[in-house]
Amino acid sequence: MALAYRKENALNAICPYFTMFPLEYPNKVLKRHRNEGPVVLDPFCGRGTTLFSARRFGFASWGIDSSPVAVAIAKAKLASCDLETPLELAGKLIAESEPVEIPETPFFRSAYHKATLRDICALREGLLGLEAETDASAILRAATLGCLHGPLPKHIENAGYFSNQMPRTYASKPDYAVRFWKQRNLKAPKIDVLQVLRRKIERLVGLDQESPCPISHVLFGDAQSEDLFQSVSTAPSIVITSPPYYGMRTYVQDQWLRNWFLGGPDSIDYSAGPQLDHGGQQSFAASLGKVWRNIANRAASSESLHMYVRFGIIPSASVDAKRLFRASLDESGAPWRLVSTRAAESADAGKRQADQMKAESAAAVEFDFHVERV
Repeated sequence: MALAYRKENALNAICPYFTMFPLEYPNKVLKRHRNEGPVVLDPFCGRGTTLFSARRFGFASWGIDSSPVAVAIAKAKLASCDLETPLELAGKLIAESEPVEIPETPFFRSAYHKATLRDICALREGLLGLEAETDASAILRAATLGCLHGPLPKHIENAGYFSNQMPRTYASKPDYAVRFWKQRNLKAPKIDVLQVLRRKIERLVGLDQESPCPISHVLFGDAQSEDLFQSVSTAPSIVITSPPYYGMRTYVQDQWLRNWFLGGPDSIDYSAGPQLDHGGQQSFAASLGKVWRNIANRAASSESLHMYVRFGIIPSASVDAKRLFRASLDESGAPWRLVSTRAAESADAGKRQADQMKAESAAAVEFDFHVERV
C-alpha cells in the first residue's frame, strides 16, 4: 500500500524543495470539502503541492508565487502529456543545441563533469529559447530542476542527479561547495543526462491523465499585488497555503543554482530580497495582510470562503506565531473570523532539507489556522 501511494504521488516529488509542504495537509482539507466542488487557491504555492492535491481530487486550482523556481515546479503539477513527449524534447534540445554560455567558474568546473555540463547548458538554452510553453516543456523543465543537484550514487548507473555531492533541496554556496569537494577529493562523475531524466519522468504515474486546469493557472508574481489577482479568472472558495516562514530571508539564495537554469546569473544574487517584508513583525503582518485582503476581494461575495494556513516561524526569530498571524488578519481589513488554531508537526517531519553536506537547520514552529470570511 505504501509503495503504491508513493507511485501515485511521484509527480508531486518531481523536484525536491527546501520547505516541502506535506501533501497530507491539503489532502485532509480537500476531503472535508470534496462535495462542494471548490475552486482552490494557493497564493504562496511554492512547489505546487496544493495544486497537485486539487488535481488528484479533480478540482480547479490557481497558484501564485514570486519565485521562478517555484512557478516552474508548480506548473508541472498541472501538466498532462505522454511520458515520451518531454523525453523526446530533451533529446532534441541536447542533440540540436550547441550551448553558447557554459559557466567556467570553479564551482561549475567542480560541480559537473564537462560533458554533463554541456548537455545541461544545451537544455537550459533550448528551453529558454522555446517560442511557447507546453505541458511537455513544463515537465522537462521541472524534472531537470529536480535532477540538477543531489547526492552521489554508489553506482553511477543508478544516478538520480547530475552533480557532484550536494544537497537535493537547496544549492550550497559555491565557495563552501568547492572546499567540501576538494577536502574529500570528490570528482563530478560523467552522467548520462537523458538516462537520468528518463528514470525520473517514467515514474510520473498519471501524467497522461487530463488535468482539471492548464499550466497557465500558475502565476508568477507577488501575491500582494491587486493587479495580479485580476488574472485569477475564477473566484476561489478554498485557500490552502503556507506563507514564507517569518525570519526566513534566503529562499532566493538557497535556490540560486535552479534560478541559473531558468535564466538567472551563474552566481548568487544577494540583493534579491524576500517577497514579504521581514523588517519587523508589524511590517510582516502588514505585507501578509495585503495578501489576505486580495483574496477576500477576489472571492465571490455571495459564497463562503474558507482559508487554511500553515504558518511558521524559525526558532531564532523568537516571535509568537499565533499573535503575528492574527495581526496579519487585522491588517487585511477584511472580515475574517478565526475558526480554529492547532499546532502542526515540526518542519523536520517534512524533511525540509537534505543532510548530505551536514548543513544544520532547526525545525520551524508551525501552526495550522482555519479562517472563514464572514
